Parts: sequence; structure tokens; C-alpha cells
Amino acid sequence: MNSLEQTTQLVIDLIKQNKASDFEFSIGRSSGVSTAVRLSNVETLQYHLDTSFDVSVYFGKNKGQATSVDLSKESLKKAIDSACMIAKYTQEDPFNGLAPKDKMAWDAPDLDLYHPWKLEAKQSIEIATECEQIALEQNEIDNSDGAELSSYEGETYYANSNGLVTSIKNTRHSLHCSLIAKRDAEMQTAYEYSIAIDSNDLISPSKIGQKAASLAQQKLGSRNLKSQKCPVIFVPRQSSGLFSQLLGALSGSRQFKKTSFLLDSLGKVVLNESISIFEDPLKAKTLGARAFDLDGVLKSKQFFVENGIVSTYMMGQYSANQLGLKTTANAGGVSNCRVNSNYDGGLAELTKEIKKGLIVTDLMGHGVNATTGDYSRGASGFWVENGEIQYPVSGITIAGNLKDMLKNITYVGNDFDLRSNLKVGTTLISEMTIAGEG
Repeated sequence: MNSLEQTTQLVIDLIKQNKASDFEFSIGRSSGVSTAVRLSNVETLQYHLDTSFDVSVYFGKNKGQATSVDLSKESLKKAIDSACMIAKYTQEDPFNGLAPKDKMAWDAPDLDLYHPWKLEAKQSIEIATECEQIALEQNEIDNSDGAELSSYEGETYYANSNGLVTSIKNTRHSLHCSLIAKRDAEMQTAYEYSIAIDSNDLISPSKIGQKAASLAQQKLGSRNLKSQKCPVIFVPRQSSGLFSQLLGALSGSRQFKKTSFLLDSLGKVVLNESISIFEDPLKAKTLGARAFDLDGVLKSKQFFVENGIVSTYMMGQYSANQLGLKTTANAGGVSNCRVNSNYDGGLAELTKEIKKGLIVTDLMGHGVNATTGDYSRGASGFWVENGEIQYPVSGITIAGNLKDMLKNITYVGNDFDLRSNLKVGTTLISEMTIAGEG
């Protein structure tokens, strides 16, 4: 057994001494390195080594929780004793309890998520510096917010009183570059990044630098718009936010608390009938993939919205108990979720579909009411006429209600952004309100 596996067995033995009726816990260790470079100077070079322990004990329907970042026997025992003491003083909750034994991840598959990178400090500095330097060599790039490279690897064990002991090992590597473009007195910012499970799959530093520079250059010469209603296109990195709001509204906890703008929507139409949202968590070597949720429940492919109709809420065991339903293995959220494409093309092709409209590349602020669905956010992007981009725009606000916005999604492109846990392409909404100049 490795040291983490041994510690897991130690924790099980310590908990059993307290005679709890049930228990579950996770114990993890992670390490990594991150390097930030700005204007060719190393601003930070950090090595990370973290440990964590999170335990829940049950005495009937009474639950106690405790955490620790120290995995010594003494600290583990203190955390367990604290959880047991808390359980004795908390009010009984009828929805507490472990997931059913037959739902557990007894045979969790290996999803090929572990690809460690022996990244030396000198190498990390060279990669980040190369990325930024190439970006700064491009026309009208005046300044930099820096380039950052990071590499992470971790291992987590989950165990419970049903006898389940399972683990996951994963890695994540990323390279990010943020720039400032300047023309006369105008300045615009932009960024580009790459994330991968395997460092060999990262986009090259030169391409990231060049793309970040290009995005910043394209924003120069921005104008305002008159207030109006028109079609709005969200680029993939912004489209995911729309569908994240939908998934959040379908969470079991929000349904139970009645704080969702899609309350009691099971079996109801929320999207165009040609659009579905599904989770494919067991896809190997894929960002967001996961074999089991935080309750230790085995995950599987499932639809949340199928052909525009809500097919299930998103639930862990606790929220499933609240609603009198079965867990969907979503304690901790979705894993490798995808919105299907109903359009053969991406941003370039969808731009040609609109006579007059807005492409949104950046959003600012947090003007979203999750209970009512009211949506109002600052935005910038490009104005389109007769299917062609005319000029960049900024200083505007886009507004609507998420219920209407989601139903008014006409097309979702096939240019998926694979860097996110929620993978979706360019999204066209038939009409939204733009608040600009009076």
C-alpha cells in the first residue's frame, strides 16, 4: 500500500472506535509548480504541496463534519472526534445518509487522467517567457499582464461505512497569457490559454502568445452602439456561462429551496427541440471526466435536457433525498458535460446567418438573478451587418430573461471549446436587448 492508502485504512480504524452508525471521508494529496512571468521578469515561482482530509460521521440522522490539512495520526483523530461531537449537538436531519450500496463505485474505471510532468523551474520560466515574448513582438501590443505556466498532480481516496474504498489520480497543466494592446489613447486587453491533462497536448507557447495578441489587436477601434434589440452570438468561451446557468437552475438543492428560475421544470421545454445537454463522465483522458461523485456513486452517461425537454434534475444523494428522487451522481457538479451542436459550422458560419447583430466575446459583472432569471451584463465584442463583422464594440450592456434567452437559442455551433468541463460551441440567440447610447 502507498502512504495515502495506509492513511485511509488508519482513518477507517479511528472512526470505528467512535461507533458511528455511518461515515464517509475523502483524503487527498496534491503537488505542483506555477511560474508567472511579466515583461521577461519572473514575478512568482511557487511549488505547492497540499494535503486535505474531510470527514462526515452519522449517528442515525445526526451528522457531524470536520476537516484538516494535517494528515498526522493525532490531527486525524482530533478531526474525527470533533465531527462526532458536532453530530451529537446538531439537529436531526431526515435527509442525511449515505447513497445506496448498489450505487457505489465498486468497479470505478481508470479514465487515464494521470500524466505527470517533470517540470523543472528553469524550463517553466523558459516556456512562460517564450509565450509572452512572442506576444509582445506583435504590432500594437504595448504591455503585458504576464504569462503563467502551471502543472498540478493529485491523488484522492474516498471511503465509507458501506465498505467502499476507491481512489482517483489526476493531472492538469495550463499556460495562460494576458496582454494590452494600444492605439493612440485607446487600450484593450485580451487573453488566451491552454489546459490539458497531458502536457504534450498543450498548445505551443508561440501560438498562445500570437492568439492573445490577435484578440487584443482586434478590439482596437471599438465603438458604442445605439440601444436596440437584435440577434446576439456568444463565442464558445462565453456560451458555456449561459448553459451553466441552466444547469444551476436544474440542481436539486435549488429546486428544493424554490430558488430556481426553472422551478418544477421536469418534463418541460426549456430549449429548442434540436438541442440536448448530456454528461459523458467516463470518457477517457478528457477534461472534466470523473468516475464517481463526492458521494462515492458511480457515474454514467445521462441527459439533463433531451430534445429541449428537461429529463432530470442534477442531484447528489442529499438533494435527491430532499426531492424524493434517486441520485444522479452529481454531488460536486457535472463531469464532462456537453451541449450538442445543431448547426454545421462555427463562429464564422453563424456570423453569416445574421443581417444585423452582436458577437459577444467578453462579459463583465455578475448581473444574473438565479431565482427570477433576470440577466443584465456588461459586454464587448463585434458588430455585424449583412453577415460581416464591421467593427469592435464596447461599453454596452446586454439584457433579457434567461428563460426567454434559452428558448430563443436558435443554433449551437460545432466549434466546441474543449478546455472547459462544460463543452459548447458558438451560440446564436435570436433576440436580446442591447443598452448602449441613448
